[in-house]
Amino acid sequence: MLLNRLVFDDFRNDSVNEAVDRKMGKRYDQLLPQQIEWIEQQKIFFVATAPLSADGHVNCSPKGMDSFRVLGPNEVAYLDLTGSGIETIAHLRENGRMVIMFCAFDGAPKIVRLHGVGNVLTAGAKFDSLISKFPTYRGVRAIIHLTLTDISDSCGYSVPRFDYVEERDTLIRWTDSKTDEELARYCKEKNAKSVDGLAGIE
Repeated sequence: MLLNRLVFDDFRNDSVNEAVDRKMGKRYDQLLPQQIEWIEQQKIFFVATAPLSADGHVNCSPKGMDSFRVLGPNEVAYLDLTGSGIETIAHLRENGRMVIMFCAFDGAPKIVRLHGVGNVLTAGAKFDSLISKFPTYRGVRAIIHLTLTDISDSCGYSVPRFDYVEERDTLIRWTDSKTDEELARYCKEKNAKSVDGLAGIE
């Protein structure tokens, strides 16, 4: 009944079946302007990667703060900040596969998935050209750059509504409490390898 009511509210002039069919998913070769505008309004996104090994660990990580940028219709990037795991970087260095998912927790229901080939940028001209597009955060390990190969959106009717309150500042306060040497030592101890033994931060 909840789904039917949502569909009816969104598409009053359509039958329920027509409304659901119309919103159940489309694929795109590049981001549309309205998709970019919607993405830039979201407060959270999810990143998923996996190793090539059939018995390796699939990883899915939530990301927040002001850390995501759309660089073009087929190009996005986000800041990778120091944390206890290194799965995303390790997987990208092994095979480059990645999907980023956004979903609406307020407003109209919507899910957008960005599939592509990811690269880990830690130094060099590309890193230097992108870092100025982001706020200054201590503890930046890398910029994750994704070249989009497939974009899809779908309805998101089963995603619940949540109210945004504020960003957590725990990670910022934690990194600010460390010296550069302490952060480097932490990365060496915690971020050298993934849980499957793949190379992480050098």
